[in-house]
Amino acid sequence: MLFLLPPSETKRAGGLNLSLQQVGTTFGGLNAARTLVREALLTLCANQETASKVLKLSLKQLHEIETNLQLQKSPLMPAWQRYNGTLYDALVGDGFSAAQLHNLKESVLIQSALFGLISAADMIPAYRLSGTTVLPDLNLRDIWIKAHELAVWPRLTQAPIIDLRSKAYVALAPIPVGISSYYVDVLVQGADGSRKPMNHFNKKSKGLFVRAVLSASKQPKNLDDLRRIAKTVNLGFEVDGSTILLISDGQL
Repeated sequence: MLFLLPPSETKRAGGLNLSLQQVGTTFGGLNAARTLVREALLTLCANQETASKVLKLSLKQLHEIETNLQLQKSPLMPAWQRYNGTLYDALVGDGFSAAQLHNLKESVLIQSALFGLISAADMIPAYRLSGTTVLPDLNLRDIWIKAHELAVWPRLTQAPIIDLRSKAYVALAPIPVGISSYYVDVLVQGADGSRKPMNHFNKKSKGLFVRAVLSASKQPKNLDDLRRIAKTVNLGFEVDGSTILLISDGQL
């Protein structure tokens, strides 16, 4: 069973003094597409005025243009550490035990606008590029859909895939119909029994849920296993066709 996560807009700085040329990234068949996206981003960032508009940067974020320009030689850290924010704070908590880290490496993938689908343990630099960015000379969706169809989906046999990505990142690499998968939605249930989509707690619920999966003494094999795991973090679990509904009381 595999779990697909979105990245986060915010990223930690720093890392080990290694470069992208010195480490490998999961799904090497995506490397040609990764190069195209990286080169398009570097070209964009050569013009600060244009880059600030396309990347939607505030004055306080203009340093991220230079961050992109240094991609080839920036320090690296594992993706699960690089990304931060609500989802990843809940996922990582106080850190991982050896067993949790092993499970993470085996079962958690992250959808990046810059790298495509990667392992949560892959070493990556800090960067600025979101799934909704419209690059002047390259269509992210066209590039990534084709690349994943050829290099990724035929290799993923650990069905079912549990898709916790946001809609913007699902659009970059939709899971083919022939692969068993479930998309995860999070709803909050009020005292009167009514339900509505969550906002901030959507990300936190997903992070807590995946952390609970990594912490389980036996890794899940089916939906019943996932239902039991969800209960350990006070999340209801329902299946509606190919959608998994995580139900929260909003008290996370």
